[in-house]
Amino acid sequence: MTLIPKKARMLGIFIVILLLSCNTVYAKPAQKNRQYYEERGEIVWEVPTQDKLIALTFDDGPDPVQTPEILALLRQYEAKATFFVLGKWAEKFPQLVMQEQQEGHEVANHTYAHTYAVRSTGADTYIRDMDAAEKSILGAGVARPMLFRPPGGYYNDMVIQAAKQKGYTIVLWSWHQDTRDWASPGVATIANKVLKNVRNGDIVLFHDKVEGKSQTVQALARILPQLQQEGYHFVTVSELLAVKAKEAAKNGVSSSKVHP
Repeated sequence: MTLIPKKARMLGIFIVILLLSCNTVYAKPAQKNRQYYEERGEIVWEVPTQDKLIALTFDDGPDPVQTPEILALLRQYEAKATFFVLGKWAEKFPQLVMQEQQEGHEVANHTYAHTYAVRSTGADTYIRDMDAAEKSILGAGVARPMLFRPPGGYYNDMVIQAAKQKGYTIVLWSWHQDTRDWASPGVATIANKVLKNVRNGDIVLFHDKVEGKSQTVQALARILPQLQQEGYHFVTVSELLAVKAKEAAKNGVSSSKVHP
């Protein structure tokens, strides 16, 4: 039997402790990417489902010209949508916000003044802007919104904590369904973006207030009949979330993984 000198044994133990300490101190932090937030149920990008459902969403309105035109088209095709309204416009055009709700659409919060969540944006400032938007929506006679979309899709831990504090679910959009209609890329470009990439449970990003001449209405006039012909039903985001929660319950999945 070979005896290991005491000093060698102590050195070996010291090296093991050092290695363990290094692993602890320099453990790779969790990568806060889309998967991280989706798994925690903190942000919704889309809601995959077996049903042919799709959620159309409209940001930055209401607008006195574009919003009524969009509402008329949605009515024509018996389509429901979710409007992420800006508080400053809800305050100016409350009758349009009320019309959205009365026609079966969902009204959601998009901040008061399109406030971006950048590094310099403090939590107090951001929450005040969310509150101001909520106040404008309630002032229009509409039910308190339950969904929140951060302008530009900018989010960080501050935004997530602010939304939790306010009881909001953060909803973004399917990455393959960003129509970029705000940039007026052409009616065909907007329509093809949706039609060529459509999947069950998509959340599509449009705008019902575009500076200059909007191409969104013309694109919708192509999109709605085509998708309807393909068997798609147009629902609100909350309806889409409810369907997913029902499917999850049937499969024995915790609802917290589906709806925050």
